[in-house]
Amino acid sequence: MTNEHPYPPAFRSGDLVTVSGRLGVTETGDLVPGGFDAECPQAFANLDAALRSVGADRSDVVKVVVYLTDIADRDGVNRVYGEFFAEPRPARSCIGAASLPYGGAIEVEALARVRDV
Repeated sequence: MTNEHPYPPAFRSGDLVTVSGRLGVTETGDLVPGGFDAECPQAFANLDAALRSVGADRSDVVKVVVYLTDIADRDGVNRVYGEFFAEPRPARSCIGAASLPYGGAIEVEALARVRDV
């Protein structure tokens, strides 16, 4: 598997940050073994890394979109989401998808606004 894509993990324009869909993959682009239960926290860790790459962090996130190949995994997303984000948590959508890249079980994208200090 290759992790080279024609788009960045995250893009910043002024105070606006968009994060491309993050899968539960390692740095080499391979899915972490263990299915959804392993991929979900890894996808959120990859979201964290993408945010940091453009000078943002999870406290800047205002909207998250989660794609699942099995909508029954929604409760698992809620658990990880609740642990990942502090109150007040950002808005979130959870969408069932027929398939995701590399056969992943979850993909997470985000919109953030970096506050001036």
